[in-house]
Amino acid sequence: MSRTPYISKSKYLSGLQCPKLLWSAYKAKHLFPAVDSAQQAIFDQGHEVGSLAKKIFPNGIEIDCDPADFEGAIRLTKEKLALRRPIFEATFTANGGYARADILNPVGKDEWDIIEVKSTTSLKDVHIPDIAFQTWVFTEAGIKIRRCFLCHINNKFVRHGEIDPRKFFTLVDVTAEVAAISHELEEQVGQMGKIIRSTKCPEIQIGKQCDSPYTCPLHDHCWSFLPPKNVLELYDDKKGRGWDLLKRGILRITDIPDDYPLSTKQEIQRTTALTGKPYVQRMQIQAFLKNLEYPLQYLDFETFSSAIPMFDGSRPYEQIPFQFSLHIVRKAGAKPEHRIFLAEGRNDPRAEFMRQLKSAVEPKGTILVFNAPFEKGRMKECAELLPVYKSWVSAVNNRIVDLLLPFRGFNFYHPDQCGSASMKLVLPALTGTDYTGLEIQEGGTASREFLRVTFGKVSAAERKRVRDALDKYCGQDTEGMVWILAALRAA
Repeated sequence: MSRTPYISKSKYLSGLQCPKLLWSAYKAKHLFPAVDSAQQAIFDQGHEVGSLAKKIFPNGIEIDCDPADFEGAIRLTKEKLALRRPIFEATFTANGGYARADILNPVGKDEWDIIEVKSTTSLKDVHIPDIAFQTWVFTEAGIKIRRCFLCHINNKFVRHGEIDPRKFFTLVDVTAEVAAISHELEEQVGQMGKIIRSTKCPEIQIGKQCDSPYTCPLHDHCWSFLPPKNVLELYDDKKGRGWDLLKRGILRITDIPDDYPLSTKQEIQRTTALTGKPYVQRMQIQAFLKNLEYPLQYLDFETFSSAIPMFDGSRPYEQIPFQFSLHIVRKAGAKPEHRIFLAEGRNDPRAEFMRQLKSAVEPKGTILVFNAPFEKGRMKECAELLPVYKSWVSAVNNRIVDLLLPFRGFNFYHPDQCGSASMKLVLPALTGTDYTGLEIQEGGTASREFLRVTFGKVSAAERKRVRDALDKYCGQDTEGMVWILAALRAA
């Protein structure tokens, strides 16, 4: 009989989230989707943050083994313990558990502190069992752990020159929190061992655990039984009506009983799903349209962010604008004029972005955006860095009107919106046009592709191809708003 596989920290956390996820990680690996560019970007960013944290301990020793070489990593770790220097990726196994510590720091005569590095900007609930598992494995392996720390990014950090990792990170002592749950670990790991030895997958119904603390990689697989326009698409469902209906065996919004208590907007969803026709509050829409002044200017930004700030005057995860699209309609029936900007080179794009934006925006008329806090926030941040634009940004922000409002307020709701006011669903519902024909179809991809061809090693032809795709994507965002407003006028 073969030995039960080790339970790693990631598998342990999977087991806490869902036994089915844990079992599948060992017995049904084929169900897991391949790592996509978005997930890979998260991994890469985590590695960069981890590498920076190691600079806090310049005399540290790296356990540099192949990730699959458990025995080699354990053997090398044991060899390095006697040196009493910080150890990166120290590795141990005990009682069926397997753990690598980001940083194992020597203290006193024979004790160690565990330091877990995260690319978040605060301590999160999920970090405690994460660190507790490592501490349990190391303790069971005979390592004396004095204290446990989370090392996270300091969200108040602003880059000015070379980054000092001691200022970039914040250390949080979580020893007490870890100790409070440590007594649970042995039983939990034992139960998880039974799960992965079983030949039968645990029968677990979908639930809120599917997205907490992270969206499960098997989400689409487990949710595939749900039909279109299902009860889990109920709008703003803070009271969990969708889950309640699902427990009652009701899957479709059209099957919700007439006497079931729904919010006003959820009732609109149910009615439109039954009739197949949009819900339109013409008076409210007309009031919205009446406040718009020509020339109408449809504006959209694209941004990127990074855990480690790339430019002076920027913070961790600050959204740095690198592109805008502006469609201008000067009067009713006029053909839209298009103005665009896409940053070039590897310098901070914000100064040129603001210069070009100020030149492109007309001095009068309504500026329409979809989800106004985003564009307003980016301009305000740029003005803080570049004070010469403060008065202009203040005046421009006063002219911005949010095209999201009629949809978030359900002044217009089409059943094909599926409970969302997102432009990616509003646009096809109203106009029949979507993003499927574009090479770049959403903002996350736009950010990653811009970074790849701007700061990576790519050919001139590849860079041009991606930049053309970025122009088309951002341009459709603003032209799409032109089409949405026309559809609202005709509603």
